[in-house]
Amino acid sequence: MNRLLNFRRAVVGLCQLCVLALLPYVAMAHELQPGFLQLIETTPHQYDVLWKQPTSLGNPLRLTPVFPAGCQAANAAQSEVLPQSWVWRMRLSCPKGLAGQMLSIEGLEAFATDVLIRIEHGDGRVETHLLKPVDPSVTLNEVAQSRGRWTYLTLGVEHIALGVDHLLFVFGLLLIVRNRWMLIKTITSFTLAHSITLAIATLGSIQLPTAPLEALIALSILFLAPEAIRVMRGGVENNSSLTISYPWLVAFTFGLLHGFAFASGLATLGVPQDDIAPALLLFNLGVELGQLSFVLLFIAVERGIHLLKIHWPRWVEMIPVYTLGTLGAFWTIQRVAVVFLR
Repeated sequence: MNRLLNFRRAVVGLCQLCVLALLPYVAMAHELQPGFLQLIETTPHQYDVLWKQPTSLGNPLRLTPVFPAGCQAANAAQSEVLPQSWVWRMRLSCPKGLAGQMLSIEGLEAFATDVLIRIEHGDGRVETHLLKPVDPSVTLNEVAQSRGRWTYLTLGVEHIALGVDHLLFVFGLLLIVRNRWMLIKTITSFTLAHSITLAIATLGSIQLPTAPLEALIALSILFLAPEAIRVMRGGVENNSSLTISYPWLVAFTFGLLHGFAFASGLATLGVPQDDIAPALLLFNLGVELGQLSFVLLFIAVERGIHLLKIHWPRWVEMIPVYTLGTLGAFWTIQRVAVVFLR
């Protein structure tokens, strides 16, 4: 008995440490959008610069582009405040050009976000780089990067991987849906829904304010938690709710909201007009690859536990469900407060 009690205390203590360690990251889940730095060569060695500085809760992140040595501002920078970024425009003069020069983002290593760099050279070449916290600088090349638009695929994968709230919604669906065919139907419905609104929002047909949208996404996670508890208490056999009976319908409905949030990550980049179609396709494909990887990982872990015949105590089985509800409630309160306090 004492051994079992000590085991339970150890597990609870470990869970508490994990929650405390992840709390700073969880608290700003899906708030940090990627930054975007664009340089367009208008005349030899003269560049129009567009810098979209990401924000968190309306405050700009301390990120600063560091241009190659010898480059100087040709005019005063002009700023504009947008919902998810601060935009700076200026003219930059680089007498030595950019080829072989180093470009970096100061402060990037302190944040869980990326910066996409896009350079349009005077001869029509386009050079793109994706800077990450572990590697916040790049040496610009004589020849434009061949991967070009494929950078949007990477951004899509990272957007879903860093979007903890989106993954938790999918996790809630996995806890509720136990039938494999119904699971395929449900995940497909969610994918179809957010693909539709991602396309609509990216093409500019409909735009939703960011803060209320993020609050509704948090509410969708909180909505799934009681349904998951009902399933664990035998609600599947009784078809006790719309979510349990028709999870694909609920997934589709909330998927429409999640699609608008995915679009915000792509819209922040200010994709050029001729890149919109491939960027939309590749970004969405990246989101789907990340989501599918998460689902397959969940199924593999679940299958492994089944094959090993591991039988958890009832209270251990309930930890994922209550974690889902706790985070959903936390984010809902936090984001509703942001809506009303702005």
